[in-house]
Amino acid sequence: MAAEKPAARKPATRRGAKGPAQAMRAAVEQLSTLLGRVPESVSSLRPSEDGWEAQVEVLEVERFPDTTSILASYKVVLDKDGDLVAYERTRRYSRAMIDRPT
Repeated sequence: MAAEKPAARKPATRRGAKGPAQAMRAAVEQLSTLLGRVPESVSSLRPSEDGWEAQVEVLEVERFPDTTSILASYKVVLDKDGDLVAYERTRRYSRAMIDRPT
């Protein structure tokens, strides 16, 4: 009698934003592809009913000195599979600008 082989495991896939780290990476990678610029940071991330929403900061105009460079904040919406379904620029600001209390 031949020994039974254990059931083959399915290879792990990178699809789906199952957690915050994967959602952050997905938002950065996909927005970068669309804009042709590498985002500098993710300033917020939260789960939504349909997936994830992130605020991603992108350098739009590099200037010297660096404090005068122009950045933009983008709202990025991902579905449950981690695919970007919408994005919009929500504001532009100079790097030296600090947040003011609301």
